[in-house]
Amino acid sequence: MPLEDTQKKPDLALLVLVLILIAFGLIQLYSTSAYNGRVKFNDPAYYFKKQLFATALGLAAMYFISRMDYHVLARLAPACYLLSIVLSTAVLFFGQEYNGSKRWLAFGPLSFQPSEFAKVAVILFLAWRIDQTTKKTTGFWFMCQIMLWLLPIVGLVGTNNLSTAIIILGIGVILIFISNPKYLQFIGIGVGGIGFIAVFLAMESYRLERLAIWRNPEAYDKGFQTIQGLYAIGSGGYFGKGLGNSLQKLGFVPEAQNDMIFSIICEELGLFGASLFILLFALLIWRLMVLAVHAKDLLGALICTGIMGHMAIQVILNIAVVTNTIPNTGITLPFISYGGTSVLFLMGEMGLALGVSRNQKRPPA
Repeated sequence: MPLEDTQKKPDLALLVLVLILIAFGLIQLYSTSAYNGRVKFNDPAYYFKKQLFATALGLAAMYFISRMDYHVLARLAPACYLLSIVLSTAVLFFGQEYNGSKRWLAFGPLSFQPSEFAKVAVILFLAWRIDQTTKKTTGFWFMCQIMLWLLPIVGLVGTNNLSTAIIILGIGVILIFISNPKYLQFIGIGVGGIGFIAVFLAMESYRLERLAIWRNPEAYDKGFQTIQGLYAIGSGGYFGKGLGNSLQKLGFVPEAQNDMIFSIICEELGLFGASLFILLFALLIWRLMVLAVHAKDLLGALICTGIMGHMAIQVILNIAVVTNTIPNTGITLPFISYGGTSVLFLMGEMGLALGVSRNQKRPPA
């Protein structure tokens, strides 16, 4: 039987999907943010230019990371994980506050969210850790070990960014699930996860308030954003009002270019355009799953699975928040919402996946 060959070029389908999402995201961001940019900074392209700069850096990072051996990067995973803990701790003491949330660290004129770096660090670290213990991944103790490694960063990030902590926790659960063939043990993890989230909700009164707003947004002033977002979705109809013709972005949906941008997509492009965006994300997630299945080794499969889990969780949670299916958590829409740090590290993740695809299995001719 002939030996399997390996792919030496990055996965073209994944690359094309990423570039399409980036292009669509920049177009939609300019359309959504032009009013706020003109009002706040006297520059309609203010947000667009900053996002374009971050995207350019992200493309460069994606290219260089895709050319690197992911095994070498995995060996740096423990250092990256420790750095993410240090940076997340620094946010508690030196972080900048914006819209009531302390999530940013500033270095001169530049600022970034350590929680975005933490997502990538966790994916690499857990993939490396599980790969190092391939013969002991079936027991309950193994699951507890991985969760114990995960909880410090989840706790630190969750102190001021519960939504990202939930995403990180979800990534960990997905990686454990993939590496463990047994199912019954996940009932314990599910109960523990629900309890962990419940404790975090009870620690801060504003989190409990968000639950009340979710149940009855019309009864609270802070439910204004949710209601206006739903108006935007409902007014779009099947084919929308046309790109740039949203009314709700004119101050009715606060900070529309951030986590509520999907509501403006629905208003301007309608059900058809919103479905197209969802389809692109579904194809991206599917492609990451294909790369995980055809990865050369367990490490590569786990890296692609972690990235896939991150993308799936974040997209689902963002759309659920915008449609008021779950309480507002401030989760951005990948590649579409405004946020330089988010775009930069998302592109880094795509670079990792492309690096794995260079060495994926290819059936012999």
